[in-house]
Amino acid sequence: MTLTAAPTRRGFARLGLSALASLALGGCLGDGLLGEAAGPEKQSALDVSPLLLVATTRRPAEPAGRPPYFTDQRGRGLAFAPVRLAAPDRSLIGKVSSVVTGDWRIAAVPRVVTGPEAATAFAEAALGRDVLLYVHGYRESFETAAISAAQLSDGIRFRGVSGLFTWPSAGKTFDYGYDRESALWSRDAFEDLLRALAASQTSGGRIHIVAHSMGTLLTLETLRMLRADAGEAALDKIGAVVLAAPDIDIDLFTNGIERLGTAAQKITVISSTNDRALELSSTIAGGVLRAGAADRSRLEALGVRVADASDYGSGLINHDLFLSNVEVQQVIKRAVARADGR
Repeated sequence: MTLTAAPTRRGFARLGLSALASLALGGCLGDGLLGEAAGPEKQSALDVSPLLLVATTRRPAEPAGRPPYFTDQRGRGLAFAPVRLAAPDRSLIGKVSSVVTGDWRIAAVPRVVTGPEAATAFAEAALGRDVLLYVHGYRESFETAAISAAQLSDGIRFRGVSGLFTWPSAGKTFDYGYDRESALWSRDAFEDLLRALAASQTSGGRIHIVAHSMGTLLTLETLRMLRADAGEAALDKIGAVVLAAPDIDIDLFTNGIERLGTAAQKITVISSTNDRALELSSTIAGGVLRAGAADRSRLEALGVRVADASDYGSGLINHDLFLSNVEVQQVIKRAVARADGR
């Protein structure tokens, strides 16, 4: 099987020319998780109507409506912003130029809703449709998180509403502690958003969550809180939960999964034993293994689905495979389809 890692602007900046390398690999991502091809690719809804719904606990930038739009500081609770995107140029020249300039970009942030109405405003904008909600990881700015959300939704050809929950990451290598605390500080706001979305999904729409790296800690802790506060039924509207390269202490991860009860069956973990970012995180955490680098058998014993992507990365870091590798993206696409009963 020949795989080609599609470069992103963020990946290009981090990894240089190595992110452009083509990978020749064998095998698949685990027992039946990848499976056969998902059929002919279709245009994503985001490509037709490039609007990203954003919920954030970041402080809005001043002046409003201008880059960077939201800062790395903690805001006063939740804010909602419909973000207009500029879709990439699909021509051959556009594809070549996107290697350097990137593909998706933010075109405008016309308004921001803050306060208690923010979660409701997001839910009303979703109109009860299926939502793909991306939760980013460590060292991300508002812009890089928004672009990653767009790349993810477009990459799996998602046909519903594209969303982003972005928390106040400092966007700097040595601010790991600040990022971790900011992620955990955002749990209440994330729970408020999920409650509002679940209440609005009267027509059968599902909330699919894809969380990356440190964002998986925020996601798992929030789902625990939601179940504890409102019971098992509170998770009924949650569809697929994909935890990509979870940067969580394996013992904390185990406790969190056990607290979710049967809802743990909704979870798919994308792991990799050669993820350099998780190796560094483990060192910072005193040598404790991160869940995203654990052996497949250890994770499967917890009752979650596992896609081992160890053989699908040959770069220096191998932490963003869910954005750069089409085979890994198929895992997410199939998790969403399975949750929708397809």
